[in-house]
Amino acid sequence: MKSLAWALGAAVAIGLSTGATFAADTTLRISLQLPLKSHLGQNLLLFKEEVESKSGGEIAVEIYDSAQLYKDKEVPAAVGSGAIEMGVASLTRYVGDIPAVDIFYQPFLFDTEEKVRAAVAPGSPVRGPLDEAIKDTGSTVLWWQAYGGAIMLSKDGPLKTPADMQGKKVRVFGKTLGDFVTSAGGAPTLISGSEQYLAYQRGTVDIGMTGVSGVKSRKLWEVMDTISVTNHADIEFIVVVNTDFWEGLPDGHKAIIQAAAVKAEDDVRNRMSEIEAAAYAAAEENGMTVYKPTAEEIEAWRAVSQPVYDTYAEKAGDLGKKVMDAARGL
Repeated sequence: MKSLAWALGAAVAIGLSTGATFAADTTLRISLQLPLKSHLGQNLLLFKEEVESKSGGEIAVEIYDSAQLYKDKEVPAAVGSGAIEMGVASLTRYVGDIPAVDIFYQPFLFDTEEKVRAAVAPGSPVRGPLDEAIKDTGSTVLWWQAYGGAIMLSKDGPLKTPADMQGKKVRVFGKTLGDFVTSAGGAPTLISGSEQYLAYQRGTVDIGMTGVSGVKSRKLWEVMDTISVTNHADIEFIVVVNTDFWEGLPDGHKAIIQAAAVKAEDDVRNRMSEIEAAAYAAAEENGMTVYKPTAEEIEAWRAVSQPVYDTYAEKAGDLGKKVMDAARGL
């Protein structure tokens, strides 16, 4: 089934549920900011195939990729209000309502795959309380989508230590990542994923920050030439459904959707290392330099990070303390 979903490819982006929609009792429209060819888009195709086949056409899934309907920052409000049934958003887009979600952006906190997997497991003492808190926004989390470690992009040389960031403008995709940049001497600029290519092309920022899979899906090698593999944060996306819509679904439809969500979550998590390796290879094939900081250089980045932890403790409240204690116990 997985290979079938992957084989559908980007060519089916338009009219994804043509034919199924007419017979469907339930239609799920999903907003995605990334291209369908991205691994998050392919993951949604796997979900779509599973739901539509298992429901015998009673449930249709329509995927609107590349921010056709909503930008990443608009997804929480769009889904929470019921303007659209489902959406994919970076977890940090909920930081305004739930500051504790930025636990995953505390510098170098989740520095091994084992710690990441333990933290993001459904019902874990880190993820569980965050999923519950998100329900207060009008949305229910269906599954988490792994996006890998945060890396930095630059031109004309790597970022080895914070000294290389001094006075530079840096694209970030969350307030806490902005705090990290500030602590390292840079100037953070919040830019949506769908807008970062132009930001690099136009020189709006000097340095980029993203997941390496985004370098491949967005062809960022056309506008940046160096990757610094800092892995200073764990990037997670979540797939959410409007809670009122969800609660109104027949139990049988819920069961099919939940089972497909579990399959999709397991698939993307288990392939993350492979996805990142392929993205690094593609970057090098397209002329990028991939630089891996030494242990001493990583320690220099760690050394400037304490203010980020202090700010998180101040803003994230009791929930933040709860998930931080859990994270440190992994």
